[in-house]
Amino acid sequence: MIVPLLIAGKEETGPATFDVVSPYTGETCWTATDATTEDAVRAADAAAAAFPAWSQTKPIGRRDILLKAADILESRLEENASHMRTEMGVDVGSSQFFVVPLSIRMLRDLAGRITSICGSVPVVEQEGQSAVIYKEPIGVVLGIVPWNAPYVFGIRPLPDAGLPAECLNIVSCSVKAAPAVVNAMIEHPAVRKINFTGSTAVGRKVAEVCGRSLKPCLMELGGKNSAIVCADADLELAASSVVAGSFLNSGQICMSTDRIMVHDTVAEKFKQALQKAAAQSSKGDSSERPAIVSTASKARAQSTIASALASGARVLVGSGADEGKDAGVRITPTILDNVDQHTDSDNAAVALANQGGYGLSAAIFTEDLRKGFALAKQIESGAVHINSMTVHDEPVLPHGGVKNSGWGRFNTSMGLDEFLVTKTVTWKD
Repeated sequence: MIVPLLIAGKEETGPATFDVVSPYTGETCWTATDATTEDAVRAADAAAAAFPAWSQTKPIGRRDILLKAADILESRLEENASHMRTEMGVDVGSSQFFVVPLSIRMLRDLAGRITSICGSVPVVEQEGQSAVIYKEPIGVVLGIVPWNAPYVFGIRPLPDAGLPAECLNIVSCSVKAAPAVVNAMIEHPAVRKINFTGSTAVGRKVAEVCGRSLKPCLMELGGKNSAIVCADADLELAASSVVAGSFLNSGQICMSTDRIMVHDTVAEKFKQALQKAAAQSSKGDSSERPAIVSTASKARAQSTIASALASGARVLVGSGADEGKDAGVRITPTILDNVDQHTDSDNAAVALANQGGYGLSAAIFTEDLRKGFALAKQIESGAVHINSMTVHDEPVLPHGGVKNSGWGRFNTSMGLDEFLVTKTVTWKD
């Protein structure tokens, strides 16, 4: 099967393709059309041609399209989750009961907000003069999305159910072609904003091109997310939340828990609770170990574990062994102890959480809610979750980071504002 481009409502398969390899089998599951810069420009041209008419569409019409898109996605939930598993190796729970359902809820939440978009009528200083402030669509938006939650990311900028043909254009390309293809779309005069979700390293490159073109970009980038376990925490809750937050979707979520800071006075009890929680979450069958997206990703994870062990870390959960290439892309979930930082105070834990430059999500475990709020105010992060895992995304909560984790927000009215521009009009009465 060849996955086509979608340009101006027509599916296109060009002469060049690239393989999409299933991590489960190590073999090609399908091929995708490798777009050229000319294809990219045609896609932007098509969207630009559609914008004048589409921008005048009434809110109720847009609402109905989003609701229909949600219904279509829901009717094909298992099929779409299956595609996701084939391509990236995710488990049934993450694909069928997390990513795709979240996409459906996002569509319906957006649909409910569309009819509430409105401007304002301020009272200006000068007598005999009036003013009105409009909220207008920003124009053609380029959405650049990663692989780990495709339906969520695709829905943020590009829902499709009864849209005019030219409004939705999909361009895929190989890694080799990506810089030229993406730059051609960013620099296209009709493209007014770029929505990028991905690594901080690539985000810097995208932002650089956007800066040269004086175009705003919405950036949701990587995270190195911390969980702080205070002395008064419910240790069983903290342990189960850390395990879930670390290994959901095989840890391939920007909000996944990477670092756990535990108060010295409860460290030993927490380790026991963590081992128990990890054992309960595992079925004990090696064939059910989490699969990650590629052997290259597995090699990086194994290298990180080996480096930490060589520096004095100890294995708390997992084996820490090099499982080799024979095990494919499956890898034993691993938590390390005795990594090179120690803390015996909540403020010191916050200082560690703020190190490293990232700021997407964090978790705090404490039975003292007042203390939880005080610590949350100190943590430099787009989100802080008290007594729940770092992985949390839902339509009613703004989602995005600070520092090296990006800027701007998805979801809620803030997410809608990202794709609107404000226009002021004044007149003499």
